[in-house]
Amino acid sequence: MALYECVFIARQDVSGTQVEALIETFAQVIVDQGGQVTKKEYWGLKNLAYRMKKNRKGHYGLMNIDAPSAAVKEMERTMSINEDIIRVLTIRVDELEEGPSVAMQNKGRAEERPRRGFGDRPGFGDRGGFGGDRGGFGGDRGGFGGDRGDRAPAGVVE
Repeated sequence: MALYECVFIARQDVSGTQVEALIETFAQVIVDQGGQVTKKEYWGLKNLAYRMKKNRKGHYGLMNIDAPSAAVKEMERTMSINEDIIRVLTIRVDELEEGPSVAMQNKGRAEERPRRGFGDRPGFGDRGGFGGDRGGFGGDRGGFGGDRGDRAPAGVVE
């Protein structure tokens, strides 16, 4: 039997428990066709790089599969029928990874990082308004639009 990795994205408006139930449903399709699913992971709700079927976020899931190609085809057909699934990618691999995937390992690191506020970004914290040192509202250059000096009104020639 061949080894496969399958990553899918589910719609943003389904719950995490529903996505885990979808993973179990698709794993059962593989088992019924004579294969086995060695790893099932739910990666959580993530932002998409671009809109897919009017969704900006999606629930990601991963399955490592050891099954014949007919079983994988049937699972992909079942996924394409399901309206909660936005996108599917199944690839054949030489060997399956042991332990948690890279996405699960990086999940803990994101929680350890301190959150940035507006005070850490240039142009927001210490300048007193929008626009930074290019004018804008307030700031070092004075008032709305920056300091333009003493100018004659438009159309007046001295």
